[in-house]
Amino acid sequence: MKNVGVIGLGDMGSGIALNLIKNGFKVFGSDLLPARQEAFKKMGGSLETSIATLGKKCDAVFVMVMNGDQAKSIIFDKDGLAKNMSLGSTIILSATIKPSEAEEIGQSIKDTGVKFIDTPVSGGFPGAQSGSLTLMASATKDVMDENRDILEAIASNIHHVGTEPGKGQTVKACLQSLIGAQFSATFEAAALAAKAGISGEVLHTVFSTSSAGCGIVNNALEKIIDRKFEGTGSHINTMHKDLTISLNLAENLGVPMHTASAAMQVFHAGRTKYPNGDNWVCTRVIEDIVGAELHR
Repeated sequence: MKNVGVIGLGDMGSGIALNLIKNGFKVFGSDLLPARQEAFKKMGGSLETSIATLGKKCDAVFVMVMNGDQAKSIIFDKDGLAKNMSLGSTIILSATIKPSEAEEIGQSIKDTGVKFIDTPVSGGFPGAQSGSLTLMASATKDVMDENRDILEAIASNIHHVGTEPGKGQTVKACLQSLIGAQFSATFEAAALAAKAGISGEVLHTVFSTSSAGCGIVNNALEKIIDRKFEGTGSHINTMHKDLTISLNLAENLGVPMHTASAAMQVFHAGRTKYPNGDNWVCTRVIEDIVGAELHR
């Protein structure tokens, strides 16, 4: 059985590690936060404090960090993965970063003998923990085939969206522009219902059984009406960052993004007023303005 590494053991990385362990892989993990380190060890993982040591032990390593600079540092620093993983092993970039950054990583890694899969994920904390993520993977077919068993351990949907680095991130940027708009529309509808005196239970029942009902809307509305605005595994910083990437791509390509831009402003407001909140905390900003709260 292959040895697999996971760098970044937060809400997403911890779920990836858990499901790799459940599927029989020997899993090595690394994270800067002691609480995450302890949780990883309790689930049966082998903690490594050195990226270089982790890389030398693994056939494949997931990089699940917050941004492109962190990813490039982990991969290309003196003690990084590219200089320490064996020839033919694979770096799996599961973090969401700019497409241009993934392209840069892919180009720089070509001469190292280490293979590369650009595959951001979707499914959030529930998908990561249950092993049912959706992957947007870009790599050559042979690299995909070699790592299929690893990817299947963490995902129920593996989409091979291209062969060049950056294509996976591009698809993810398009997806996040849509999800951001769905979120912001749900937040506004929740505040509208609250001000009009409609109960959260009624709204959820109708929305979830209508053509507008979907995983994004239903989950967000559940969190709102149950007033669960922190600690749900969907910190507002992540979606804020993802929308920034979507709008940056759109600006570079000259594509107008009216709805995604409006969603960005909703997330700006939520992040500024409630910096420790999760995505749905944006609703509280609108509720504060109208003087009404939506409860179940």
